[in-house]
Amino acid sequence: MSDQDSPLYIQSNADSSVPDEVIKRAAWLRVEIDKANTLYYVENSPELDDAEWDARMQELLSLEATYPELKTSDSPTQRIGSAPASGFEEVMHRLPMLSLGNVFDEAGLRDWHRRTLAFLEIDHAPMVCELKIDGLAIAITYNNGVLEQAATRGDGLRGEDVTANVRTIRSVPLKLRDDAPSELELRGEVFLPKSKFASLNRERERSGLPAYVNPRNSASGSLRQLDSTETAKRPLDMYFYSLGYIDNTVEPASHSEALSAIKEWGGHVNEWTRNAETIEEVMAAIANASLVRDTLDYDIDGVVIKINSLTLQKRLGYVGRDPRWAVAFKFPAERAETTLKAIHVNVGRTGALTPWAELEPVMVGGVTVGRATLHNKDEIVRKDLREGDRVIVQRAGDVIPQIVSIASKNKRNKQSLPFQFPATCPSCNTRTIQTEDEAITKCLNTACMAQFERLLEHFASRSAMDIEGLGERVAQDLPRLGFVSNIADVYRLHNRRDDLIKVDKMGATRVDNLLQAIETSRSQSLPRLLFALGISGVGSESAEWISQRFGNLTAIQKATEEELLAIEGIGPTIASTLCEYFALEENQKLVEDLIELGINPSDQTPTLLEDHPVNGRLFVITGKLEKMSRAEAQNQIKEMGGKVTSSVSKKTNYVVKGTDPGSKLNKAQQIGIHIINEEQLRALIIEGVVPID
Repeated sequence: MSDQDSPLYIQSNADSSVPDEVIKRAAWLRVEIDKANTLYYVENSPELDDAEWDARMQELLSLEATYPELKTSDSPTQRIGSAPASGFEEVMHRLPMLSLGNVFDEAGLRDWHRRTLAFLEIDHAPMVCELKIDGLAIAITYNNGVLEQAATRGDGLRGEDVTANVRTIRSVPLKLRDDAPSELELRGEVFLPKSKFASLNRERERSGLPAYVNPRNSASGSLRQLDSTETAKRPLDMYFYSLGYIDNTVEPASHSEALSAIKEWGGHVNEWTRNAETIEEVMAAIANASLVRDTLDYDIDGVVIKINSLTLQKRLGYVGRDPRWAVAFKFPAERAETTLKAIHVNVGRTGALTPWAELEPVMVGGVTVGRATLHNKDEIVRKDLREGDRVIVQRAGDVIPQIVSIASKNKRNKQSLPFQFPATCPSCNTRTIQTEDEAITKCLNTACMAQFERLLEHFASRSAMDIEGLGERVAQDLPRLGFVSNIADVYRLHNRRDDLIKVDKMGATRVDNLLQAIETSRSQSLPRLLFALGISGVGSESAEWISQRFGNLTAIQKATEEELLAIEGIGPTIASTLCEYFALEENQKLVEDLIELGINPSDQTPTLLEDHPVNGRLFVITGKLEKMSRAEAQNQIKEMGGKVTSSVSKKTNYVVKGTDPGSKLNKAQQIGIHIINEEQLRALIIEGVVPID
């Protein structure tokens, strides 16, 4: 259609039907604008000038305004944003968006590679190297090729729905090409190009707004605008870096094939990516990334190395929240010199006294740093840190600021004195202790107000019971004002609504929101509740393992050290600490109160395990397995409640025989232990088929 035929202005017909020529014109405009966006933002080879692009966009906007029936979810007009939202909805990730483990040198990288191959029991596995862009991780779901939902990483299991904002990013396709799978999740990193960062800050300063500290902060802030029309004004960009899940089609065999497929479907993929067969080739890629780092239009803080085969990735699985099949090689942390103004000491929820440094604010790696961790008392002594010293600061792993050393003792004030670590708790004045085998100084007073305030804040945190509105300040106010004296009292606060409203800076709306959040938290899972109790050493992962094994809080409370040690991943320290925690009368009373208040979630996994023929059985594996490594077999047995040992005894239920078995097979035959092969083991684990003697 020629420009002179284009209906630049069409009056609405008396009836609601849309003329065929208008439908065709709108469809043509959508295709042409999408094509222009892809050429400009993804392929860096624009064909339309700005004036032509603007004219076509304005024409499409006019047509859709005249004929609302023409507006589709994949129309390029949807990139201009929509009315402000009241808040972000929560999205549960279909597959977890987990974090990456870090290495900081070649030795660490080689250790990761060696462990990975050893787990698989193979000698070689090709890898892929990608730039680790310093942005915000996003998962985007496409249904029948059309962008349906976009969510932030959040805590890895659930994120925030930022669909309206992601639609405004020009390099994100609203519609994939026709050959894309019908249901697909793509994952990537949203960032703000460095070339756009300075101009964005100038605009903010002209508007009387504070400047963003760095591109990453500005990208995060832009993507979390409740008003997506504001996000549309920010020049965000995005690179896709992996498949999340894929349905109704054959999955690519490798990560590199997946990246090629994403590109063919219309996704923006980083062209720097390198394939590597050896660690030497990986190190060469890292050297190149370090060399080109300053020439890139986006910030990177390292290189991500992944096992290329998706089949091997699935076999490797995860340890804790980190995939075994990938690792991040982080570039050396940037450093700066500043003044150590003061040393402060916090009291944590477990009674640990943790020192931190108040610094003269200084820019380190694009971020203004005003405080740094000091780890513990011994660290201060070892580095001889004193208030007033000039010190070298770095962001460890580009995240946590820490003091590396004193800049120069020659610059030190001659009147300065060594820091005296408090001999008593700064909160309750109880004398502190430091055992010989620990570097941690502790307050052992379980009634210490500071410990309880930190515990209350932890209990309400997002990764625990997720009680919005019970943050640091409220966690301090509630105990100090007599509203709560233990965790269970949180669930009695609905009886104190009128009193809470009178608290400074609370008010009816804030109190009602807090009480509603408390009520909602009643439905949290058992692992979250166990983690929320703040038991020393019990993290979110170990809480999941323990919950799956015992199923409810009462059973966990009665668990013995031996039963806890039988759980994969639970060591002597956690087992002992957990038993000591539940042996205390005050903690037994807390559990009773929580159960009485209806806070008693259960985990259904144990019901399945109790009936599984692997549960409670003792296995020994000898020889090499063909379809899985011994480590994989051990993990699968343990997941079903079984236990694997290295020696055969009369207590052994099954000996799994691979090729080239050792002397364990002979011993098993001598004492009459049931011997099975790999296929029988797989049938036992997967299908519950008990092998016949």
